[in-house]
Amino acid sequence: MDRGAGPAAGEDDRRRIARTDVLLAEPRLAGAAGRLGRGVVKAAIAAAQRRARDGEIAPEAVADAAVASLPPSAAGLRPVINATGVLLHTGLGRAPLSAAAREAVAVASGATDVELDLATGRRAGRGRSVLAALRERVPQAEAAHVVNNGAAALVLAAAVLAPGREIVISRGEMVEIGDGFRIPELLAATGARLREVGTTNRTAPADYAAAVGEATGFILKVHPSNFRMTGFTRGAGVAELTGLGVPVVADIGSGLLAPEPLLPDEPDAASMLRAGADLVTASGDKLLGGPQCGLLLGKDEPVRRLARHPLARALRVDKLTLAALEATLRGPLTPTGEALHADAAVVRGRAERLAARLRDAGVDAAAVGSEAAVGGGGAPGVVLPSAAVSVPEPYAARLRRGTPAVMGRVEDGRCLLDLRSVPPELDGVLAEAVRVQADRAEAR
Repeated sequence: MDRGAGPAAGEDDRRRIARTDVLLAEPRLAGAAGRLGRGVVKAAIAAAQRRARDGEIAPEAVADAAVASLPPSAAGLRPVINATGVLLHTGLGRAPLSAAAREAVAVASGATDVELDLATGRRAGRGRSVLAALRERVPQAEAAHVVNNGAAALVLAAAVLAPGREIVISRGEMVEIGDGFRIPELLAATGARLREVGTTNRTAPADYAAAVGEATGFILKVHPSNFRMTGFTRGAGVAELTGLGVPVVADIGSGLLAPEPLLPDEPDAASMLRAGADLVTASGDKLLGGPQCGLLLGKDEPVRRLARHPLARALRVDKLTLAALEATLRGPLTPTGEALHADAAVVRGRAERLAARLRDAGVDAAAVGSEAAVGGGGAPGVVLPSAAVSVPEPYAARLRRGTPAVMGRVEDGRCLLDLRSVPPELDGVLAEAVRVQADRAEAR
């Protein structure tokens, strides 16, 4: 019997509450202990026992209450359906991995030949197959190296190519890249000195030429990936800087390996290398659609120097990242790529069908036009035509707290569930999540 908010249990009821060791032997809880860990299950049992002692639940309901309160996994992270319309949502981990990448991670989670040649039984180069895949995707790169994120790629370049020396950079490219990380502070932490040239809005090749000298380690070009500057502006391209006698490093940020017609202003690694850059740094978890990592692509000599530096060991990636990155490079179009290239008319049709399904379930839902964004600090100002399912604003908080969690956005007093950022195969899951919240609201 559910006691609701009744008085605390009496002495007889307390004696009827099963002991922890007995509950741990209950099949459902025993299985959960093997999956989640004994400590997690014991904590759930203790909480359920307290509820029974306080009279909130009946003693015989302790096992059920403990099972109901168990987390879905041993980790604290929860799956979320990204219905924000931001394809690379930083708060949601940016790029979702492809099915091929997830399968590769599962394989790599056990013992693998990450540093072993199975044919000879001898030690082999770490990440050799993913480096080959990078060179296949970007044939302009003579060599490649992978570190744990884009900022680490830039740090390694500075530590190796400009220790105690100057990095020449335009004032207009001294950017902040998110969460308070600023390029000047990042580079200064390596011991390099920054030599600012030009002005905030205009920097010409002559400004770089005047600054280059014996103390110069390299020229750095940074793509201002999270903002746009318009009006009276001037910048120098990589091709204009390659004849100044020092290496040119291009930080493109977003991880685009080749030109993308939908994002004409977004720099890519292949174009930067063709223009003469000695080294290109980029992220692997943004437009590339892979796991979080940093990519270094370029001429053989500087890349090899970076890979041999002691700091490279501290910045290296694990076998799971290597597996996911290779599968991303060699596998089919990633979820990010699919969302970016989705036909707006197809997305609108999905929204209309989903809204009709929800109306049949008694939900105040409508299909509306929407504007999606790339996100992840890339392609600022690019608007992607989309469509969303509009439901009452209170659904925003309810869906966030549901299982699975759904993240939409609120506009003009309505909760919009933008479908460009939702994989089509999750439409049914999304509809059910909304319906469940509607039923719970009605039950209240």
